[in-house]
Amino acid sequence: MKTYNKLLPLLLILLVIVSCDDFLEEDLRNQITTDNFYQNDEEALLAVNGLYRILHRGSLYRTRGLDDYYLSGADEVGPSRNVNGQIHNYLIAEGVADGNGTWAALYEIVRNANLHIENIEGNETLSESTRNQTLGEALFIRALAYYHLTNLWGDVPYFRELLSLEELGNLERVDKNLIRTDMKEDLERAFTLLPASYPNSDLGRASKWAAATLKAKLHLFDQEWQLALDECKTVIDDSPHRLLDDYAEVFNQADPANQYNDEIIFAVDFTKDPVFGDGNTSRTDDYNPRIRDEPKNRNARPGGPGTPQNFQLLQAAMAEQNEDMTGFGWAIPLPEIADQANWEEGDLRYDATIVKEHLGFELNFPYYRKNWNLDQENSPRNNHPENYIVFRLADVYLMAAEAENELNGPGAAYTYVNSVRARAFEPDKPWSGMTQTSFREAMYDERKFELAAEGHRKMDLIRWGILLDVVKNTEHRPWNNPADNIQPYHVLLPVPLEEIQLNPNLLNTDPTNNGYR
Repeated sequence: MKTYNKLLPLLLILLVIVSCDDFLEEDLRNQITTDNFYQNDEEALLAVNGLYRILHRGSLYRTRGLDDYYLSGADEVGPSRNVNGQIHNYLIAEGVADGNGTWAALYEIVRNANLHIENIEGNETLSESTRNQTLGEALFIRALAYYHLTNLWGDVPYFRELLSLEELGNLERVDKNLIRTDMKEDLERAFTLLPASYPNSDLGRASKWAAATLKAKLHLFDQEWQLALDECKTVIDDSPHRLLDDYAEVFNQADPANQYNDEIIFAVDFTKDPVFGDGNTSRTDDYNPRIRDEPKNRNARPGGPGTPQNFQLLQAAMAEQNEDMTGFGWAIPLPEIADQANWEEGDLRYDATIVKEHLGFELNFPYYRKNWNLDQENSPRNNHPENYIVFRLADVYLMAAEAENELNGPGAAYTYVNSVRARAFEPDKPWSGMTQTSFREAMYDERKFELAAEGHRKMDLIRWGILLDVVKNTEHRPWNNPADNIQPYHVLLPVPLEEIQLNPNLLNTDPTNNGYR
């Protein structure tokens, strides 16, 4: 159900949401008048809906924004031709693929969330239920922004209140551990404020289980194993979410009106033909093929001279079911993950994840079946309704397994990982008889195959300390050479050059700018 795409009259949102291309471009306090806003439940909801809308930016979830830095240059995803090379090949530098748009959008969330929290908290003109919900949502989305900022840049500017342009222009970077400590506390509070579920008309909003999952992520990344396990168990034991019986159904968004299922904890909600702005997504186009690339032996004439060519036959077959290949091919499986021989024998997730033939035609490239959609009626080019699944329950089970193993060894951890594997194999192939070390290392692949192309892989490799080794030992296509360029400092991005030019204090605590100088 497409929620906030319907609930945002543009003129009202312009009263409370300031859009800026750069973190320090505008003075939020001087631009926004709130004296006559936040006076009723509808206005509070409209304000928070604006935070969700920022998540729709191309620099975040709408296209390859966050995917550039969470997927590219690892061992799952690469382009079908020589594009996106600066990011995929680790040719990043200050002012070159440094994530400036992503930085700006995330800080726009922070600034607007600060505004909303200041005006919602203790506001007696709002009903208690709306005050609690909208405050919890603002806390969650601000924590999500700082989660991404600290993941990508480490130490970053940190503020929890409205600041003037002069104050913003003098901020230094703050220890990410301090930021994350505060965000964990905010998420604990958000958990108490947010509802456990929403009616169908409000699906897509953050629930208390989304807050607990994000908190679990932060604890896991910080190796706070017991706290991570506790949060995971809360979601597993107390939430209404469940693992679906069929892995492929988790990603089935063929019906735009029925895109949520019991496994999805939080998703960024997109819709075809949005009333305002960029409520649709073009991310799907990165996973869809270009017709000029397909199928294999596309110019061959299987019927002999004078008969249709393979690509004409494929197009005709797709047209019969309102399909076409109108994508960009920027995000296709790398050769190793596309090869079924590299998956555990009998893993049913392979066919649900990877597609190498369509309608009887062998394809020139493999694609991610779980992320493509060739339907031209319900999901046309640049106007897709597919939601970006940010958190789902299988990830929580695997986090619980990892945390339990780090705490106590594999004994009790088997329950969590085997719950995920039970639907992946028929007959079942549960883990057993492992040491703590072998369990830990097996989890490297288990998360890779369960969560392939879902935006988790690169941070997993970084937090495990194996990104460089994996990239150097992964087969890439001839037009990419990340293994030749990757350096230890590439686990973080440089603070964007435009931000340093506006505020040189950003180099005070680290003149090397994360090693890029």
